[in-house]
Amino acid sequence: MIRNESQKRIARLRDEIARHDHLYYALDKPEISDAEYDRLRAELEALEKEYPDLVTSDSPTQRVGAPPREDLPSVRHVKPMLSLESVMNVDAAREFDKRMKKGLGSDDVTYAVEPKFDGLSVELIYEDGVLARGATRGDGSVGEEITPNIRTIRAVPLRLRAAKPPRLVAIRGEAIMPLGAFRDLNRWMTERELPAFANPRNAAAGSIRQLDSRITAERPLSFFAYEIMKLDGAEPPDTHAQELEMLSKWGLRVDPHRKICRTIEEAIAFHGDLAASRDGLSFEIDGVVIQIDSKVDREILGLRSRSPRWAIALKFEPRKEVTIVEDIVVQVGRTGKLTPVALLRPVDVSGVTVSRATLHNAGEVAKKDIRVGDTVRIERAGDVIPAVVERIPQKNERRKRPFAMPGACPVCGAEVVEDGAYHFCTGGLSCPAQLKRGIAHFASKAALDVEGLGAKTVAALVDRGLVSSVADIYRLDAAALLALEGFADKSAANLLEAIESSKKVALDRFLYALGIRNVGEHVAAVLAARYETLDAVMEASEKDLMTIHEIGPEVAKSVSSFFAEKKNRALVSGLRQLGLDVAPAARADGPRPLAGRTFVFTGTLEEFSREEAERLVQSLGGRAISTVSAKTSYVVAGAEAGSKLAKAEKLGVKVISEKEFKKLAGA
Repeated sequence: MIRNESQKRIARLRDEIARHDHLYYALDKPEISDAEYDRLRAELEALEKEYPDLVTSDSPTQRVGAPPREDLPSVRHVKPMLSLESVMNVDAAREFDKRMKKGLGSDDVTYAVEPKFDGLSVELIYEDGVLARGATRGDGSVGEEITPNIRTIRAVPLRLRAAKPPRLVAIRGEAIMPLGAFRDLNRWMTERELPAFANPRNAAAGSIRQLDSRITAERPLSFFAYEIMKLDGAEPPDTHAQELEMLSKWGLRVDPHRKICRTIEEAIAFHGDLAASRDGLSFEIDGVVIQIDSKVDREILGLRSRSPRWAIALKFEPRKEVTIVEDIVVQVGRTGKLTPVALLRPVDVSGVTVSRATLHNAGEVAKKDIRVGDTVRIERAGDVIPAVVERIPQKNERRKRPFAMPGACPVCGAEVVEDGAYHFCTGGLSCPAQLKRGIAHFASKAALDVEGLGAKTVAALVDRGLVSSVADIYRLDAAALLALEGFADKSAANLLEAIESSKKVALDRFLYALGIRNVGEHVAAVLAARYETLDAVMEASEKDLMTIHEIGPEVAKSVSSFFAEKKNRALVSGLRQLGLDVAPAARADGPRPLAGRTFVFTGTLEEFSREEAERLVQSLGGRAISTVSAKTSYVVAGAEAGSKLAKAEKLGVKVISEKEFKKLAGA
């Protein structure tokens, strides 16, 4: 195909693909199969590869995302993006209606009413019909420039569908994550024990503000347009209804759930109807926007400093405590333990939005008979993950099949084995979920304390194939770190320095870092005190381990089995070859002024972190525990001590200050 013919074919393909994008993403009316769409796209990609100089910014192939940026530059909006006055009850809406009538001097007021999207407000700038810029709302006057990320959203046309587009148009709309996509994303993250998003709004905001737009491209975001903020080179609309029609004709997605209301009571009724049907929508809304339809009337009413006088958001009552189980997924923990987790329609529990809740184990799920689609009551205690308390039967409900634990790990596909009440993945550190958690645990403050090597960085390293074992963190270099989002020369140098510093480590911290099942900080300290060297711990038999006070059969078996595994011995050997120096523990016959005493710490200490104080107790022969009982020797109370102090006073346990603790410890 000669160049001239190729150029014409490229133009036709771009128009055809853009038309199908509009039909699918804006109108929900696809005309061709996914296979046919993929064929058209593949042909365009091949032609653009052959003629790279013919690639334009508005080509559908340019939605894949660009290389990472170091930051999101600030940009000033062409017109302030105002917020809305929010009201929670219909009486406030009626008061708004009275103000509108008084301000306009007329009882004949027409309202445009539409859903209030629960997403991220953004500004789009088109110049001569071509998308030129996208920005977040920011503070209303200045936002963050996110053009590469906006370009990845299929519902945002790269070129307006207009024979004669305006010279410049600034469009305001909402970037959202559809509920189905939100569930899929949270399922993926929960299975890998990554922090899940609280609600679709947070998921949309977190996705649209990525420094690496390739990540945004992987997140199925959508977009609804609802306002023309500035228009040059075209006749402006007279009403909001006309404004939405204009946006729709240009190829932008406009939500059909809207109504022109002649009275405030009609608007209130629409609010009630939408509140009743909101659970059937494919996206989240948190109320309706009631606004004057006439642009002339809006000019008369004017603006406040932060919001228009002519519009309000009439919010819905938040869902409280009772919600729907939209999916049950299995989370894989650091030790391979599988935990069923309910993914929920977001609900307010004690003032916190909850979108997932633990189901503990297969036995608990069966006991409570929780299934996908059930209506359930949620309870949140403290800062732990909320739990499903009970199922609430519904009239005429058709329930889905009972939940069953998978036979294979949902992350790596390895066999799942049952051990008592729990199920475990047998993949070990070959399982990405266990590997990520294992490395993050290894680098945690109580273990090797590698500052800067948190869960997010570890996940990025594993996902990029830069790390496939704990030992690989000691093989990292600046080039590898600079390839990650958020790293620059200084931060990369700081992390490499922290990794190097961690090579000198105490035995108890190293044993804890290895992530041996049933070996926490205290047990690691007990083992270190008894055996003193790493080699001695590695050679200890299960029978010998059982002779140690505080070491029971489960712990003894875990330690013995761990070091009997060739891969674990190889890991230790590899770490040593890379320069890791595990320092012997202090001899048991050394100074042990706190031997036989137990300590509980509560409140905020001034000179120690909680972890430092507890390690000091253990190094001096004492025990640091978390629960106060009549057998506790001392409760060390810092500032703002809470319930543990009250319990100590009730039980008659001796309470001492941090200063007194230091004196006891000789610190």
